[in-house]
Amino acid sequence: MAPDPNRTAGDASGSGSGTTKGEASLKKKVDNDDLSEEDLALKQQLELYVERVQDPDPGLQKVALESMSSIQKKYIIIFLLVINFSVIRNLAGEISQEYAQRQSEEGQIEDLMELVQQIVAFHMKHNAEPEAVDLLMEVEDLDMLVHHVDTANFKRTCLYLTSSARYLPGPDDMLVLDIAYVIYKKFEEYPNALQIALFLDNLQYVQEIFTSCDDVLCKKQFCYIIARHGIAVELDDEMVEDDDDREILQDIINNTKLSEGYLTLARDIEVMEPKSPEDIYKAHLLDGRASAGASVDSARQNLAATFVNAFVNAGFGQDKLMTVPSDSSSGSSGNWLFKNKEHGKTSAAASLGMILLWDNDCDPALALLGDYIDKEDPSIRIGAIMGLGITYAGSQNETIRGKLVPILNDTKTPLDVIAFAAISLGLIYVGSCNEEVAQAIIFALMDRSELELGEPLTRLLPLGLGLLYLGKQESVEATAEVSKTFNEKIRKYCDMILLSCAFAGTGNVLKVQNLLGHCSQHLDKGEYHQGPAVLGIAMVAMAEELGLEMAIRSLEHLLQYGEQNIRRAVPLALGLLCISNPKVNVMDTLSRLSHDTDSEVAMAAVISLGLIGAGTNNARIAGMLRNLSSYYYKDASLLFCVRIAQGLVHLGKGLLTLNPYHSDRFLLSPTALAGIVTMLHACLDLKAIVLGKYHYILYFLVLAMQPRMLLTVDENLKPLSIPVRVGQAVDVVGQAGRPKTITGFQTHSTPVLLAAGDRAELATEKYIPLSPILEGFVILKENPDYRED
Repeated sequence: MAPDPNRTAGDASGSGSGTTKGEASLKKKVDNDDLSEEDLALKQQLELYVERVQDPDPGLQKVALESMSSIQKKYIIIFLLVINFSVIRNLAGEISQEYAQRQSEEGQIEDLMELVQQIVAFHMKHNAEPEAVDLLMEVEDLDMLVHHVDTANFKRTCLYLTSSARYLPGPDDMLVLDIAYVIYKKFEEYPNALQIALFLDNLQYVQEIFTSCDDVLCKKQFCYIIARHGIAVELDDEMVEDDDDREILQDIINNTKLSEGYLTLARDIEVMEPKSPEDIYKAHLLDGRASAGASVDSARQNLAATFVNAFVNAGFGQDKLMTVPSDSSSGSSGNWLFKNKEHGKTSAAASLGMILLWDNDCDPALALLGDYIDKEDPSIRIGAIMGLGITYAGSQNETIRGKLVPILNDTKTPLDVIAFAAISLGLIYVGSCNEEVAQAIIFALMDRSELELGEPLTRLLPLGLGLLYLGKQESVEATAEVSKTFNEKIRKYCDMILLSCAFAGTGNVLKVQNLLGHCSQHLDKGEYHQGPAVLGIAMVAMAEELGLEMAIRSLEHLLQYGEQNIRRAVPLALGLLCISNPKVNVMDTLSRLSHDTDSEVAMAAVISLGLIGAGTNNARIAGMLRNLSSYYYKDASLLFCVRIAQGLVHLGKGLLTLNPYHSDRFLLSPTALAGIVTMLHACLDLKAIVLGKYHYILYFLVLAMQPRMLLTVDENLKPLSIPVRVGQAVDVVGQAGRPKTITGFQTHSTPVLLAAGDRAELATEKYIPLSPILEGFVILKENPDYRED
C-alpha cells in the first residue's frame, strides 16, 4: 500500500499528537507545496522507506536502508531531526503518564527508569536541559541529574532548577534546590552553592562550603555575601584554620567594612556634604501659602525634622543637627535634643545612632543597654529593649533571651514594654522556630485581659510570635493550633499574622487565595484581622515578578470593593510590594489615594509613597510630596507623614535601599523583611502608634537599610575602579549558548549605584570576579590568561 503523501513524520513514528512548534516548522519545510515534481517524488519515496525501516521483516528493513542511502542528504537530515526529537519528546510524555499510572497501581518501574536514563542522557548532550529536568521531576528521580551534568551544561541546568523552584509546591521546591546545591558543589562553584545554602537557611551547608574551599580569598567573598544577607554566622576552627584569617573573615561578616565601602561610594559620587531637612523640603519651590506650615505645632515639626535628618544622613557620620560641634552657631546635638518634648527626645537620641550607622566604634550593645531594660521608666526600658532587638537581630543570642523572656512573664510590666520585648525577641530569633520564645509570647497573650487586648500595641505580640516562623511554611502548624485557644478578639489576628509570616516570600498561590478570602468578607467594625491579611498578600506574593503583578491587581480590586479597614491597609501592602522600586502604576494609585476622604487611607498612601521611592531620589515622587506638604499644611498629622515620606525618598542621599531582596532578587534577607513588616504593622494604626508616642518604631527600618552599590575590591580588599556595564536584567533561563544577560546598558567605572532591576557585568577581561552576581562588595583577582592588546 502506497504511503499517504500528506502524512507527517510524527505519524510515521507512530505518534500523532504532542507536536511542538519546532517540530511543526520542520514538518512544514517537508510538506511545502512549492516543491518541484522531482523533490516531491523524492519526498514520497523517503516516506515509504521510513515506514519500511520500521517493518518487522529484517530483509525489508535492509532494502529500505540501502535505498535511503541514495536519497539526498538534506531530506535525510530533516527527517531524522523530526523523527528523533518527536519520538523522544512524545516518549518522555508517555513515560510520565505511564509512571503515574504504575505508581497508583504499585507496579514495576525498572524498565521505565532505564528508558529515562537514555532520554536524559540524550537531552543533556543536545542543549535540552529543561526537558531533562522536567522528565526527572515527573518520575521523581532528580538525583539522576547529578550523574549527567558536565562542565558544559551544569550552569544552565542549575539556573533552570533554581528558577523552577519558585513555582513548585513544598517540599518539591526544597528538593530541587538541594540538587542544585549538590551540582554546584560537585563543580566547585562555591559562591553559587552558598547562595542556595542561604536560601535554604541551612547553616550545615554553609559550614560544608567553608570546609570544602581552601582559597582564603574565596572565603572573604563568602563572608561579604553572608554579611549582605544579614544572618549571624560564627566561624570555627574547622571552617577557617588560621586564627588571623578567621578574625578578618569574622569582621567582614559583622559588617565592620560596610561603613568604609559606603563612604567610598559617597565620596566617588560627591555627596558627602551633610543635608538639612530644609534641603529636602525645598519649601522655596512652593507658592507662598503654607510653605513653612506655620500653623503646625513646633514639637511635631521638630520631630519630623529629626526623622528626615536621620533618614537623609544615615550612615554618613555627620549632619547639621546632631553632630555639629557644641560651639557652633547652629547649636549642638544637646540643644537639638531638648528642642523635642518628652517622648520626642527618644527619637532624637536614636537619630544619632542612624547617622553613625555601621560606624559605632563601641563595646557590644548588650554591655551598654543590658542594665537599662529593668529601669522603672517605661521609655528607657523600651529604648534599651528596642536597641537590643535591632543590634542582635537574627543572632539568636541566648543571653538576651534570658533578659527579655522574664519581662513577658511579669504581669506587672506595662503592656507597651511587653509588646516591644516580644518584637525584639521575634527579631533576634527571626525564622528560628524557637519553642521557648514562642511559649513565652503565647503565655503573655493568654494573660492579657479583654481590655488590654483592645490596645493598639497588642498587635505587636502576635507579630513577635509570627517573626519566629518567618518563611518557615509548615513549621508554624503546631503554634497555629495553640493560637486557637486565644481570646476571640486576638485569635483571628494571630492566625493571619502566623499564616502571612510563615509563607512570606514563598509565592504560595493557595495561601494568597486564603488571605484574599478573608479580605472579601464584610465584617463588623470591631474586627481588625483583615489589615494583617492584606499585608500578608503582599508578604507572600512578593517572591517573583509574576505573582507580584497579580497581587497588585488583586489589591486594586480590594480598594474598590473592600471595607474601610481593608482600604487603609492596601496602600501599605503596595508599599511593601514595590519597596525602593517606584513602579509608575503603583505610584499613580498611591498619589490618588493620598487625597482620599478617609484621612487614615491618605496617611498610609503618603507613607507608602516614601517606601516605594525609598533611597531613589525619585523626582516625580519628590514633586508629589512637595505638593502634598502644601495641600496638607493645616493638618499636623498628614504633614508629619509627608515629612517622613520625604525623608525616606532621599534615604542616605539616594545611596540606600530598603529592598529586602538581594543577589539578583534570589535571596530574601529575613532581618530586613522583619524590620519592614514591624513598621508596616505599626502603620495599621497610624494615629495611635506612629502619630502617638511610639513614633520611634519607624527606626526598625534600619534593619533593611543597605547601600545599593557595586564596589569592586582587589585581593587586599582595597577599592579597585574598573569599567562595568550596567543595564536592565534579562531572563535567560532555558536559553542555550551564552545569551546576553543585560539590555540597554551603559558603561561606568566602579563604584556604581544599582537601581531596582539593574544587573552589572564586567566590561574588561583583565579581572575575574569571585562572586557570580555583581552586587555589594565583589573581590576581583587578576586573570592569568589576560593579555593587553
